[in-house]
Amino acid sequence: MLIAGDRGYIGGVLTPFLRAAGHHADGLDLGLYEGCDLGPGPEDIAPRPPRDMRDTQASELAGYDAVICLAALSNDPLGDLKPAATYSINLDGTLTLARAARRAGVERFLFASSCSLYGAAGSAAVAEDAELFPVTPYGESKVKAERDLSSLAGDRFSPTYLRNATAYGVSPRLRLDIVVNNLTAVAMTAGEVRLESDGSPWRPLVHVEDICRAALAALEAPRELVHDEAFNVGRTEDNVQIRDVADMVRDAVPGSRVSFSDGAGPDLRNYRVDFSKLAETFPNLKLRWSVPEGVSELAAAYARYGLSYADFSSSRYVRLRRIRELLSEGLLDDMLHRQTDAHFSEVAFGARQTSR
Repeated sequence: MLIAGDRGYIGGVLTPFLRAAGHHADGLDLGLYEGCDLGPGPEDIAPRPPRDMRDTQASELAGYDAVICLAALSNDPLGDLKPAATYSINLDGTLTLARAARRAGVERFLFASSCSLYGAAGSAAVAEDAELFPVTPYGESKVKAERDLSSLAGDRFSPTYLRNATAYGVSPRLRLDIVVNNLTAVAMTAGEVRLESDGSPWRPLVHVEDICRAALAALEAPRELVHDEAFNVGRTEDNVQIRDVADMVRDAVPGSRVSFSDGAGPDLRNYRVDFSKLAETFPNLKLRWSVPEGVSELAAAYARYGLSYADFSSSRYVRLRRIRELLSEGLLDDMLHRQTDAHFSEVAFGARQTSR
């Protein structure tokens, strides 16, 4: 199979996970986050030419039995930075990859969607057939990508949409711009659990390793179970309010305290999610991580690798800061295509990060 986005936060965990399960997994990645590693970095990280999925040709996908699309601008703040680029990558790029896969005879296409497309659904748990209320370009791009992928579905092309809850947990390509990872990092490095909202919004959470378990289950399932189907990925008990996450982190990090940033108010992103379809379709699938366990795992990893407040404040682990850095240095254009000038080599691209 081919994984688009294999060198990102989820891809750095999913690729070795699938290989350990006996699957051959190759990768395709634009390489925006080379060197942005916690610890030794993703498995099999030898230099490789970057590849933009917006340029994918069918000939590149010949012989694969499945394609997994993780590649995307990965959160709401990043999506808001350049909305046109968000749609170019998350929508147009996904469809370019899917059409190339269909022409190449790749039957299975697994799309990493998001519960963000529920956006402002409120406190009632929403199932896959709920009306969608995306409130950001990121959420809207996922809604439109699912819709257009569905139009490609047929006897020889079978897409599946995994609507992942908000991810957390350790990855060699760490992100600190997702709530559990962020709150744990600021507690470890600054001694406070700092909330940017009033803490009241509901958010569904899922460990990155459990996302991998769900992806494996969907890939190995009979086609008729997953063809053109969406699945919310997470556990009912992990629908939590942000203030509850803050309390979990405070309890796990001795000496830390909960605080609120100036002007903290409600967050428009407020939704709970019904995960019963996933559990009923895959009765043998066991999602193993609870949020408190994930907080403890993160705290241990931060301590092991000496995460500092300077790291927390840098572009290394925050996608928005990283993209802004690459834009300011002329390494990306306004649509986030990599520039091809002489100094834009794979080594130069990651050197600043790996030298820190």
